[in-house]
Parts: sequence; structure tokens; C-alpha cells
Amino acid sequence: MANDGRLRELGAFIREQRRSASLSLRKLSERAGISNPYLSQIERGLRKPSAEILQAIARGLRISAETLYVRAGILEERDVKHDLVADILNDETMNERQKQALVEIYRSFQAERTGEGVPGAGTG
Repeated sequence: MANDGRLRELGAFIREQRRSASLSLRKLSERAGISNPYLSQIERGLRKPSAEILQAIARGLRISAETLYVRAGILEERDVKHDLVADILNDETMNERQKQALVEIYRSFQAERTGEGVPGAGTG
């Protein structure tokens, strides 16, 4: 089944990203706020994670959630030459709060330009 292959590829990609970030399975599960066994099942391609879980994993890996969404088949791959969000999340000169604020501002500008609403904008 093609879906099983995609899940295995997604899991292998997450495992590769985790290892290249020198994170243990336990450490990434703590960062992402998901259980160690569940993350292990995702990495082995046994579970299909929701968009929310993928976002939490991406945050834990400090990569763009869009990258995982494309790998999972949730989003179509865009022809993007540079991933600014990933750069922001990987920047070691800012703390997590600053990174998230900057990403939110960037995405609000993108949404404004495309005429889309910004989820969660104006709340707080």
C-alpha cells in the first residue's frame, strides 16, 4: 500500500532529523510533548500522526512543520528556494519565545499579502 510506504518514509525522515540533531528518542518526545512509545511507532512507520503531532515534532526538531506536512502528504510541496521559518527556528541567538513570535509575525505578513486570514490573530 502506498500509504504504508509514505508512513515509513516519514518515520525514517523524522528519525534522520532527530539523529542529525543529536537527540535521543526520549529527548525529542519530551520536547514535542508526546509519549516515547508513540514517537517510536511514528519513526517505524506504524502510526499516522495528526497535523498537530507533526507540528509538535517539528517544533521539537526545530524544523518547519511544513516540511513534515509535505512528507506526510498533508501539503503539496511548493517550489521554495529557502525555508525562512526553519532558519528562524534553528537560530541559536534567540530563545523559543522570540522564535515563535518572529514566525507568527512572518506568517501574518504572508497571509496579509495573499489575502488569507491568520488563524489565532488578534487573540491573546
